Amino acid sequence: MSDNLYLAYDYPLLDAFWTMMMIFLWILWFVLLFRVIGDIFRDDSLNGWAKTGWTLFVIVLPFLGIFVYLIARGRGMGRREQQYARAQQDSLDTYIRQTAGSAGNGHADELAKLSELKSKGDLTEAEFQHAKEKVLTS
Repeated sequence: MSDNLYLAYDYPLLDAFWTMMMIFLWILWFVLLFRVIGDIFRDDSLNGWAKTGWTLFVIVLPFLGIFVYLIARGRGMGRREQQYARAQQDSLDTYIRQTAGSAGNGHADELAKLSELKSKGDLTEAEFQHAKEKVLTS
């Protein structure tokens, strides 16, 4: 047999802790990298050349690029993130208002209500025809 056979009990607990710590730090680093790249492209005050320069700097020299970006432009990252979230929420609210507001305002719904009123006897035939013309012309 080989003298280099490693079993699970040969891997000390502290080594397992440091391995997990390195994995979590590696994942944290990638999350930070993607946040910075997302902030670069989200910022409307940067022109195309500045965005290209920052992106190249962050990709070519990742550690230095991220740290320099955080020092130079990190103060506004939270504000830009809030503006983006607020714009997304406003867009969603507008969509919901438009969708909910137009749900009961269709011509078919109004005609169905008029037909129901006529069948109950609340509207005469002349009133029904007049209301129907109003709905169809509007």
